[in-house]
Amino acid sequence: MKQYKYKVVDTRDVETAGFFKGRKREDVETYLNSLGAEGWELVNVDFRELEGGLEFAGVMKKEV
Repeated sequence: MKQYKYKVVDTRDVETAGFFKGRKREDVETYLNSLGAEGWELVNVDFRELEGGLEFAGVMKKEV
C-alpha cells in the first residue's frame, strides 16, 4: 500500500518582492513549481484573487 506525507501551504509561505508588496500570480506559481520539483502534488486548493494579488490555502501530498 502506498503511503503519503502531507503539507499544508498558504499565502504566508510565498516570498514576495518586498514587505509591503502583495503576492502576484507569478510568485505563487514559482512557489508551487518549486514544491512540485521536490515531488509534492497539490491535491486541494482554495484560491482568492484580490486586487491583482492572490491568496491561497492548500494541501499537498508526497509519496513516502
